[in-house]
Amino acid sequence: MQTFQIHALPAATFAPLFELDDEALQRQCIRRRIIDAPHEAPCRVSLQDAEVGEEVLLLPFAHHEHATPYRSSGPIFVRRAAQQACPSPSEVPDSLRRRLLALRAYDAAGWMLACDVTPGDALEALLIPMLQQPGCAFVNLHYARAGCYAARAELRPAPLPLQA
Repeated sequence: MQTFQIHALPAATFAPLFELDDEALQRQCIRRRIIDAPHEAPCRVSLQDAEVGEEVLLLPFAHHEHATPYRSSGPIFVRRAAQQACPSPSEVPDSLRRRLLALRAYDAAGWMLACDVTPGDALEALLIPMLQQPGCAFVNLHYARAGCYAARAELRPAPLPLQA
């Protein structure tokens, strides 16, 4: 039996950016925002939606850097106080559950094997078969409507049952 693991981005990658002033951020194509509506900014580090009044950075992020035609980057949100999420195996964070998702399966060299779209609350039905395809190394999850990178998922073996 196999399951999947969703991986968030590391907080340490983004923490120093919050110390920069707005002019320095703009030189890097980054915008500081204060959230004014619920569920408008899903953080890629905490895998939680930012709260109203919370500070976030909107920045470009290279999420698929393989030397293939699928090389890609796009906008992401990161919350100031974000702690890196470590979902349990087969856990789908609420920020993914509540949105329409685009899934893109890749081999280890970064070549796309499959792609599809699913409501987040039905993710497992599509994700597990995608990850089980021969040669699949990972699946990038994107928020389908905005097209933004959300997280990476990988196949992992289910834990062995404890023996007495």
